Parts: sequence; structure tokens; C-alpha cells
Amino acid sequence: MKTALIIAIDGPSGAGKSSSSRQLAARLGYRYIDTGALYRIIGLLAWERHISPDDGEGLAALCHDLPLHFVSEPTGVRIVLGERDITTAIRQPEVSQMASKVSAQPAVRQALLTLQRQMGQDGGVVLEGRDIGTVVFPNADVKFFLEASAEERGQRRYRELQQQGVSTTLEATLREMAERDQRDSERAHAPLRCADDAIVVDSTTLSLDEVVRLLLQHVAAVRKC
Repeated sequence: MKTALIIAIDGPSGAGKSSSSRQLAARLGYRYIDTGALYRIIGLLAWERHISPDDGEGLAALCHDLPLHFVSEPTGVRIVLGERDITTAIRQPEVSQMASKVSAQPAVRQALLTLQRQMGQDGGVVLEGRDIGTVVFPNADVKFFLEASAEERGQRRYRELQQQGVSTTLEATLREMAERDQRDSERAHAPLRCADDAIVVDSTTLSLDEVVRLLLQHVAAVRKC
């Protein structure tokens, strides 16, 4: 039986990656790594320091020696940069848009690629992102690609922002999500795409529990090999 698997979960925003990945990791006793948060952190720092998303060198400099900590709690994972809790700050719509733009910079992706591989190389991890199964860990033991209809993903993202107290509209959320999807899918370096050997899961009509049960079934099959 295989143990300490590397599990890659990719897909667009709002497809249910975060919730599913966290619960899957918890059920397996694995570490959960939100690689997208790394790009959000760089996006937050660039936004706050007025660094242009076109300034590859300036953005790459932000990636080095990050005093970063992921703190697991019963309610989720807190992200602490130095002594500052940035869990909510990196989810702001402005930061989401900036994260999508900076993630298109090859220098940023290369700098964070090394960090991501170091974080997951020992296995026993569930890594969530947009290029985990295609670039970061192309030889991952299990690969999933979560998707959902654009309307459903927009509704989910809108509800999430409302719960966080972010002032926005459903129309604005749908527009920003469509723009981000286009940037992520069309960028020249490590675009969002489904790996050829990934298991595709459409979560449009599934509950979170149903998605997690489905993922667990596929993981169990691989562990028996």
C-alpha cells in the first residue's frame, strides 16, 4: 500500500478547491498547502508597495526570504507574514486581481516553484493550485481537476466575499472572475489547464461532502496499488 502520497488539486477559482483540499487533507491526516496563497501574498505586497505587475525583477525580489507561516486551526488555516495575520487581506478583490497578474511573471513563478516543491517533496500533502499537476508536481501520485459552471463559481465567490465583509456586487464578482480565468488560461508561462492524467470532478451540483467522498474514493484506489 502506498503511503505519504503527493495529491495535486487544480482548477479555476470558485470550483471548490480550497474547501475540498482542506477537508481531504484533514481526513487523510495530510498537510494542506494552498499554493495560490503564495501568489496572493506577492500580489498583496506588490499592491501595498505600489510595485507594477509588469516589474518582474521587483516582484521576484518579494519572493525571497518570506517570513511566512501557515497556522492550522479547527476553523481553517491562518496565514501569518512576520507577525501580521494576512489571512483576510489576501482575499480582497483587488489583491485577487493583482495575484493573477503577478502570477503571469516567469520570474515570480520560478521563484515560488522552488518553494512549492520544497514544501511538498516529502509527500503526505494535498497541494491546491492552478499548475500543481502540470508544472509543480507533474509526477504527483494523484491529480484532480475541479471545475464548475461559471455561474455557480461566481455565486460561490460572491457569497465568500460577503461573509468576509467585502463590499462588492455579484456582477462585479462575475466580471472579475471571468477576467482572471482568461488571464490564467492564456498566460504564456504555466497556464491553467487540466493535466492529461488528472481526474476531472465537476462540482456544480455536488455538495462539499459529496466532492470530498469522491476524492477519497480515488485516493483509496491509488493507495491500494
